Amino acid sequence: MPDTSAYKEDLRRLSDELIRLQKPIKILDAIKWPREIEARFLENNGKQLPAIDAEFYQRLPLPFDPDKTRQELTELRLQTRKRLGRYDKLGKILIANIEQYLQVIDMLQHRGKADFGEFSRRLYGSANHKLHGDRHNLRQLGDRLSYIFSLPAALRSNRHHPKEIAAPEAVDILGRRLKDYFHSDDIRVRLSDGIVSDAAVGGDTVKLNSKALFSQSDLDVYEVHEGWVHVGTTLNGRAQPWATWLSVGSPRVAAAQEGLAVLMETITLSSNPGRARRISDRITAVDMAEQGADFIEVFNYFCGQNLSKRDSYRVTQRVFRGGMVQGGSYFTKDISYVRGYVENINFIRSAITAGIPEIIPMLFVGKLAIEDIPVLYQAHREGLIAAPKYLPPMFDNFSGLYAWFGFASGMAGIDLKGVQRHFSHLFKQLPNAEPMFELLEDTEFDSNAD
Repeated sequence: MPDTSAYKEDLRRLSDELIRLQKPIKILDAIKWPREIEARFLENNGKQLPAIDAEFYQRLPLPFDPDKTRQELTELRLQTRKRLGRYDKLGKILIANIEQYLQVIDMLQHRGKADFGEFSRRLYGSANHKLHGDRHNLRQLGDRLSYIFSLPAALRSNRHHPKEIAAPEAVDILGRRLKDYFHSDDIRVRLSDGIVSDAAVGGDTVKLNSKALFSQSDLDVYEVHEGWVHVGTTLNGRAQPWATWLSVGSPRVAAAQEGLAVLMETITLSSNPGRARRISDRITAVDMAEQGADFIEVFNYFCGQNLSKRDSYRVTQRVFRGGMVQGGSYFTKDISYVRGYVENINFIRSAITAGIPEIIPMLFVGKLAIEDIPVLYQAHREGLIAAPKYLPPMFDNFSGLYAWFGFASGMAGIDLKGVQRHFSHLFKQLPNAEPMFELLEDTEFDSNAD
C-alpha cells in the first residue's frame, strides 16, 4: 500500500467527494410514513391497508437529482480506480461504498414498486441468508430468539421498565451522559417532531421524539446504541486524516453498525427482554414479507403473538416502508441487527482465538463492514488510518473483553440441552414451585455459529 503524500491527498480528495455526493441521499427520510397513517390504520382496527402506494412516494420528491448524482458517482468510481490504482485495497473499499450508493439511487427510484424489494435484498440481504460458516438462516435464529424473549419470565421482567420520563427530561438526561462520554459540548441531543421512531441519529445529533415517553432502560440503550456506537463511529470517521469516507455509511455497513450497537446494549446490561424481542421479531416480519404476506397479514401475526396493536403496527411498518403494502416488495434492513450482532461476536471471538485481539478496537474506527477491518488495520499500522478517538472503556482496555469472550469461546461446545435438563431437575426440587415454562425443546438451531 503506497505511503506517499500524493496518494494520501488523492485518498482524502476522493473520500471528501463521496461524502459530498452522498449527503442528500437519506434512505429513511425518503421512505418514511407520516404519523397519521398509524392512527388511521389502528382506528380501522387493522382492517384496511395503509393508504401508501407509488403515488404517495411520487409526492415525496428526492432531495437530489438521481441522474446527475448517478453520473457523478460513476465518474468518482472511475477517478478512484485511476488515481489510487485498480488493485489498491483502500481504493477497493471506497469503490464498494460508491457502488452501494449507485444501487441506493436505483432502489429509491422504485419506491412503492415491485423492484424496490429486490434492490433492498441486494443491499441489505434476506432473512433466508445463512450466517457465515453456519447452516442455519436468519429466520431460524430470529424465531429462536423471539421465543426466548417472549417466555413468561421475560414478560414479567418487562414490567420493571415503565415509560414515565417525558421527552424534555429525557433530552437533558441523555445529553449530560453523552457530554460526559465525548467530553464535548458539540454532541447534541434534541427534541424532534419529524421522526416516526422514538429515537434517531443524524451525524453528531441524537433526536428524541417530542411526543414519546421513555423508560430508564430506553435511555440506557440510547446512550450506548445511538451515542457510543452511531455517533462515536461518525466522529471517529471524521477524525480520519485521509480516509474520511469512514464518517458516512452506505448499506454495506448496516450489519456491522447495528450489530455492534446491539452488542453494546448487551455487554453493558442496558437492554431488556422487550427490547431484545422487538429486534428479533423484525427478522420474522422481513421473512413474512419476502414470502409474499401483505401488511395486514404481518400485522395480524404479531397481534397473535401477544404484541399490542401499536407495537404490531410498528414492527410491520418498518418492513413495508418503501415497498408495497399489498405485498411483493419490502425493506429488509431490519435483518441487520441480529445478523450484525452474530457477526460482531464471531469476529471478536475469532480475533481472540487467532491471537490478534489488538484488532478488535478497529470496530469503532468508523462506518465499515467487518470484512474491511484487516485492510484498515494494516493501513493503520502504516499510518494511513488513525486509531479510534472515542472508544467504550471495555474496548479501550480490552483485557476484560478478552476474558469475557475467551470464556464464551471455551464454553461454546457445551451441550446446552443437557445442561438445561440438569438444572431443570434441580429447580423442580424447590418447595411449592413449578417451572414457569417447559424445558426448551427447539434445539435445532446451533448457536455456536462460526
